[in-house]
Amino acid sequence: MTFTFSRVAALLMLAATAVMPMATYAGGNHGHDDQHAEEAAKGPNGGTLLEQGDIALEITIVEQGIPPEMRVYAYRDGQRLSADQWQVAVELARLGGQTERLSFVAEGDYLVSQQVVSEPHSFDVAIEAEVAGDRYHWDYESHEGRTTISERLLALSGVETAVVGPRQLRFTETLFGVVQPVQDRVYSVSAPYDGIIESLHVSIGQQVKKGDTVATVRSSDTLQQYPVKAPADGEITALKLNQGDHTRGGALLELADLSQVWVDLSAFPNVLEKLRVGMPLSVLTMHDAEAGHDGVQTTLSYIAPTMTGGHIARARAVIDNADGQWRPGMHVQAEVLTEQRQVPMAVSVEALQRFRDMDVVFGRFGNTFEVRMLELGGNDGRYVEVLGGIRPGTEYVTRNSYLLLADVMKDAASHNH
Repeated sequence: MTFTFSRVAALLMLAATAVMPMATYAGGNHGHDDQHAEEAAKGPNGGTLLEQGDIALEITIVEQGIPPEMRVYAYRDGQRLSADQWQVAVELARLGGQTERLSFVAEGDYLVSQQVVSEPHSFDVAIEAEVAGDRYHWDYESHEGRTTISERLLALSGVETAVVGPRQLRFTETLFGVVQPVQDRVYSVSAPYDGIIESLHVSIGQQVKKGDTVATVRSSDTLQQYPVKAPADGEITALKLNQGDHTRGGALLELADLSQVWVDLSAFPNVLEKLRVGMPLSVLTMHDAEAGHDGVQTTLSYIAPTMTGGHIARARAVIDNADGQWRPGMHVQAEVLTEQRQVPMAVSVEALQRFRDMDVVFGRFGNTFEVRMLELGGNDGRYVEVLGGIRPGTEYVTRNSYLLLADVMKDAASHNH
């Protein structure tokens, strides 16, 4: 059977098990009494309600305007207990083998964690509580941004992964410009003595060598013929006079050495402040840029001290043109490398998704995938620096991560704070 891409995506989304239904297991001093529920009960503060006998705990996570913290309320027969009547300890087990133990202090009529509950708020929760000398224990799952997918469907979906690690970021600026002849390699060839042009030995586009005779002129003073020589190797780019014309001190022709050419680039003020002479750059034709091809490597050789039209500065590079590929007047694109630096952690830009208004990637733990909320730094267009939110060495999804996001978003609304 042949699967289209949409068919693969549908299979992936149907087969994945996203945020698992929350199950609560409660045990206390009266023995172990397992309770299972497809959806956890909600307490007066909107949190997860855990009950055994006449005792209940309500677990909430609060983060509006503050770092996320866990707050726990206790009830007996539906009446809230004061914070000095009970104690609690919580252990959070995360994917990847991380375990966090939370301790609590009284604040008003609830207990608040002394540790920040970092994102994602997805873990298996174990709770130990003591109320009026009696001990209670609860276990439950609180998962978000998590899905599990079989190897077969992963292969069909085209999901690819990489490992979070160090990376050299390369920051570039794109400039546009025009190929120009090198100014001191353009020659205006004149006859040294006034006279009549008896012969022109060249035509436009012809290549000549230094010392070649390009014209023969008969002097008006001596009536003697003399040759006009090419001052350099190059190409005839213009004929100013024709055979039979009087020179009258004017130029006969124009000769340009195009073995090297200038690339004159336009830089706006926000880019200009990043540019320095000597910075490496890659020059591409507009066609090559659209096709994603590599360009010719060179460096910035000049940055104009004045602005053109009050808001554009000219920057320049020199490129070799022995094969004549770069023709004066050609429009080009240049990628200037303005900065490069090594960072301890980076992820592919393609891997990034948005989950609960945060930048995330999907970490892979066997066949289970879960969001990791990232604190990001500089972005070079291909990779972005990671300042926090994921551990070095974590395997993460680089390609087709949007399929995972589509699946977990179905259950994102069940996340409680």
